[in-house]
Amino acid sequence: MGLMLTPGDDDVTSPDVSWSYTGFNMFREWLARTEGFTLAEMNGFGGDRMWSSVSTTLAPLLDHPDDEGSLTPAQCAAVLPRLEAITGQQHEDGDPVDERRVDDVRQLVTVVRYCLEKDVELIFC
Repeated sequence: MGLMLTPGDDDVTSPDVSWSYTGFNMFREWLARTEGFTLAEMNGFGGDRMWSSVSTTLAPLLDHPDDEGSLTPAQCAAVLPRLEAITGQQHEDGDPVDERRVDDVRQLVTVVRYCLEKDVELIFC
């Protein structure tokens, strides 16, 4: 059982991206490190640091329940530029974990772009 992020357009041919719950947690932890903080320090992830103290456009994605709810098209538009920037960053040592996470980001970018083109929510299910 796992988590899927999919456009809210009821089209089974739409792009989607999925992880195990553990895999999605590792993905979010990696994104948080990329943004300069540790997810475990954050409120809702075991810490007491408030999300308002973090300056990242990825907050709507990072601070979201795993398997329910959605991101609005406006939230998708807000996270997309940073996700695209992450895919363009060079990872010097060819670390397979970094390569896997960047590939995950690329897949997510595809889904988020589709949501924006269709003006639909990104559903967490």
